[in-house]
Amino acid sequence: MRKPRELSLAGKFGAYAVLIVFSLFAIYPILQVISISLRPGDRLLSKSLAIIPPDATLSTYTRLFTQEPFLRWLANSVVVSLTVTIIGTGLAAMAGYAFSRYKFRGRDTAMIGLITTQMFPVTMLLLPLFILIIKIKAYDNYLGLIIAYSATALPFTIWQMKGFYDTIPYSLEEAASIDGCSPQVTFWRIVLPLAAPALVITALFSFMTAWSEYLVAAVLIQDKTMFTLPLGLKMFQSNMEVAWGLYSAGAVVVSLPVVLLFLFLSRWLVSGLTLGSVKG
Repeated sequence: MRKPRELSLAGKFGAYAVLIVFSLFAIYPILQVISISLRPGDRLLSKSLAIIPPDATLSTYTRLFTQEPFLRWLANSVVVSLTVTIIGTGLAAMAGYAFSRYKFRGRDTAMIGLITTQMFPVTMLLLPLFILIIKIKAYDNYLGLIIAYSATALPFTIWQMKGFYDTIPYSLEEAASIDGCSPQVTFWRIVLPLAAPALVITALFSFMTAWSEYLVAAVLIQDKTMFTLPLGLKMFQSNMEVAWGLYSAGAVVVSLPVVLLFLFLSRWLVSGLTLGSVKG
């Protein structure tokens, strides 16, 4: 196998320079949001270039948790996101296994149909989703959001799990069958533990679908007590002004669970994203 050619000193310098520039472009907005959340009042602009302003204060965070229904929005998002994660991961794990291991009529057509649904933007699905949710009387409650988010996340997660199962040697399942394991025991005791990296990716994708989504929630939820975090943060914006301090503080708090999840699950992320794309 041919070894990749090493970069020259100038090439390495250029590569690092490009990475640093793009990293700055990615990090600066985050630091700016943190800086705005620490400023007194609702000041969007400042003459100081310091990330932590000289008159930094946590009063905005105190207002966010004590004077605004932020904890209610947080609870709604946690309930919806965790439910979607459990349902989405469970269904994707079983459906992906069926597509990977069993031969049945219409399997290839169904797989193509699942992938095809990812070609359509969410805005095209809003009207059918809205009509469906109204007919099953799930409007303005948790059930409607859970159904909508699970339905939009499942096609990709099933495809992801199917690709990962394809990389697991079938001989392991044959050996378990020879030892007397039923197909159900083989799936739960042999296959699922090996598919842990893919399960992590599937769970994270399902969680993110529900945690940060705004458009579908804005259509399906009108009761303010049922608002999720994205809908709640939108309330800080009015026709006349924007409460930038509260908005930024809320954005920082909303981002923390996602960052912590990525850090905690980082060792599974790379293998989960790459192994499912390799055949044989």
